Amino acid sequence: MNRFALPLLAGLLAGTALAGPAFAAKDLVVGLPDNITTLDPADINDTLSQSASRTMLQGLFGFDKDMKLVPLLAESFTVNDTATEYTYRLRKNVTFHDGTPFNAQAVKTNFDRLANPANRLKRQSLLAMLAETVVVDDYTITLKLAQPFGALNNNLAHPGAMIHSPKALETFGKEIGRHPVGTGPYKFVSWEADTLKVEKNDKYWKPGLPKIDHVTLKSVPENGSRIAMLQTNEAQFIYPLPPEMVKMVEANNQLELIDAPSIIARYVAMNTMKKPFNDPRVRQALNYAIDKNAYAKVVYRGYAGPLDSAIPSKLGFHVAQPNQYTYDLAKAKALLAEAGYPNGFEAEMFGRNSTNFIRGMQFVQQQLSQIGVKLTVTPLESGVETARVWGVEKPEDATVQMQYGGWSASTGDADWGLRPLLWGKGFPPKFFNVAYYKNDTVDAAIETGIGTADTAKRAEAYRVAQEQIWKDAPWIFLGVENLLAGKSKKLTGFYYVADGGLQMEEADLQ
Repeated sequence: MNRFALPLLAGLLAGTALAGPAFAAKDLVVGLPDNITTLDPADINDTLSQSASRTMLQGLFGFDKDMKLVPLLAESFTVNDTATEYTYRLRKNVTFHDGTPFNAQAVKTNFDRLANPANRLKRQSLLAMLAETVVVDDYTITLKLAQPFGALNNNLAHPGAMIHSPKALETFGKEIGRHPVGTGPYKFVSWEADTLKVEKNDKYWKPGLPKIDHVTLKSVPENGSRIAMLQTNEAQFIYPLPPEMVKMVEANNQLELIDAPSIIARYVAMNTMKKPFNDPRVRQALNYAIDKNAYAKVVYRGYAGPLDSAIPSKLGFHVAQPNQYTYDLAKAKALLAEAGYPNGFEAEMFGRNSTNFIRGMQFVQQQLSQIGVKLTVTPLESGVETARVWGVEKPEDATVQMQYGGWSASTGDADWGLRPLLWGKGFPPKFFNVAYYKNDTVDAAIETGIGTADTAKRAEAYRVAQEQIWKDAPWIFLGVENLLAGKSKKLTGFYYVADGGLQMEEADLQ
């Protein structure tokens, strides 16, 4: 049996002294681009709602500000040699906000609920491999898996695996998304259409935290209104900051710009089961026809970096590919001619109807017109796009030709950057392989990578997968956007992390 223990960082758990008497409440306001959809993390698909839930709920593991795995409600774990049985020692003396004790039975209740496909929870895939949860004693639980799964702890660190009070689950049932009760630093107060309010958990298990008394998350879709809130100190943090508004933040000596790399990949998925995209030469040609540096400048005002493999560079097990698709129109035209399309072809590309998506699609449209590819761009509302992609039961019924999209692997692991998107057994509606891409070498590598907890074996498997995916080019690999946000200089300990999520546990206002 392989043993692993995650050391507890002294500063994380023990170091901060209790705050002295406060003469005024510390109230933090965060300006958001969209409405929160639900506060049940097991049923959330969007990063914003995950961030909101993270203020109140926690899982066995989480991530620090650098997306490194850290222990939360689990103190340590062991895993057997086949990565089919994980045993966790749980943290003692932790209570939920309603006074219910945190223990192994609470974990079992939550994990059994998430893993049960009959519950139709959006994050069920995180624990789809779970066969049985066994309560060993009050603070020890064993998860038995139906097949090997080497990235289980990363899945458990995903916000979708955060844990509700079992009493709240029993009381509120399907309405738990409006009545979150966790073990986190803040407690639920209220949630209206555009505003979530939480307050300090005075009984939080980490000494000295939280330092903020109240947090308000407010949806402000209009970019100019969000920046105005920041400038007048009505909000102390806003995101995302549109690139064209960066100079406004930089010009204000009370404000600070956040500009950091992310793990948010941008790409165009091409339906590899339909002509002309069933020919890899066509897909490679389209990659050579896009000026990736110009893409970063035009779409993101330069606040973006290269996508030099199938996963971003900050994601675990990333391998930069040696043969990049450099901007080369002559090569693109030659490949199209070789594939039988010397004059190009016509196709449709769709994506979300937000400003940046439309800007990105129009850029791709313009670039590909240079090699005779005529694209019709179709912006769609999120619900319409979702129905079009995931309402299809069989690949042959899919209407997608090209989809402009993006992905953030919130487990911090290569598995979640590859398997949902490029595994040959992950076509919609099961997963998100909108390219309908299947390659036996890639499938075997992905399955090998997730079938072991051995780091070296996983690294080699994902190296093989990335190399083959890059060669096959089921996507146009566009770039990795930067995290852009604006904050008050009085705000500290508030993190905008690589997957686009927010961490407020250590936040303070000076």
